[in-house]
Amino acid sequence: MNTVIESTQATSINDEQKTRIIRKEVQLASKEIREKYPILKHQNAIGFFIFSFSIGMIILSAIGYLQGKISVLLVVLSVAFWTSFLHELEHDLIHFMYFKKNKFLQNVMMLGVWIFRPMTINPWFRRAIHFHHHRVSGTKTDVEERGLTNGESWNIRRLITIADILFGGILRAKIIRRDIIDAVKSGELSKTQALEFKRIKLYGMLPFTTFLYLIWYFFLIHYAVLFVTTALHISYQSPDFITAQFKWINPLVAILIFPNLFRMYCLHFITSNMHYYGDVESGNVIQQTQVLNKWYFIPFQLFCFNFGSTHAIHHFVVNETFYIRQLTASKAHKVMREQGVRFNDLGTFKRANRYFEHKVATA
Repeated sequence: MNTVIESTQATSINDEQKTRIIRKEVQLASKEIREKYPILKHQNAIGFFIFSFSIGMIILSAIGYLQGKISVLLVVLSVAFWTSFLHELEHDLIHFMYFKKNKFLQNVMMLGVWIFRPMTINPWFRRAIHFHHHRVSGTKTDVEERGLTNGESWNIRRLITIADILFGGILRAKIIRRDIIDAVKSGELSKTQALEFKRIKLYGMLPFTTFLYLIWYFFLIHYAVLFVTTALHISYQSPDFITAQFKWINPLVAILIFPNLFRMYCLHFITSNMHYYGDVESGNVIQQTQVLNKWYFIPFQLFCFNFGSTHAIHHFVVNETFYIRQLTASKAHKVMREQGVRFNDLGTFKRANRYFEHKVATA
């Protein structure tokens, strides 16, 4: 591991100063790139073009697969790649970066990025927990990242459920609920916010997200039974009614469900390990994230739009679009490194995403 982790903690005021320096330089880099390329001033048009083009490529890939012109592997990789653009658009839309004065088009885009990424939480509900994430990143009530396994020791459960927000959420519900209750009692979280999180948990995956997860589980169980019975030479045949359903379930899994689960696995692996958790000083942006940009992360980065390399920039300057972050990343990384933001801290995997070296209790 090339990264050397500082063992001493910088004081809060020093980290505040470093944060201001990073923020100023990133904003300057963004201003320069916009002046160099005037087309970047047309933010709404660019966002809608990326939205339309990505959806068009997803539909084209689906048609190609259904007509037998491309393989299942190619359709999975293609849909996973193009939906990574839609994820970044959703994130920008949550921060109101497109069509601020045209709520209709903004909501059309919000609906579109959800329909083509239907294994995710309702983006209108996600807005509340994402804004909360920025306020309390790395703490016990950061339900957005904790729901994606951030802060857990690496084990089989984390490995399996990292992309499954339904089953994984059920497994983590008790711990997150306990911490939210404790936060309300201590005054760290208002009762109103706690009730909002409960509402999101109950309704955030309706109407079709939960349904598609159940289809996925049915798909897995069906083929697991066929595999086991065949391996054990047991005579078994699915009822005709169930077999008939796979005429539409198989294409649905190939075109929509599995590509999104694969994309989410790549994204959640990166985001849950680039965010720190548990011993982060409240409000200290320097301690909230690191940059993951080594070559061996490329297979993951391809399907989450280079998230590990650029998302940390967003924590310092939240009102820049995802494509601007890509264009200013080299200058941003330079100042971030100079001011002590960590790069490729692989120790986070053994520390359960804690910022400092100390014994980590198993959740």
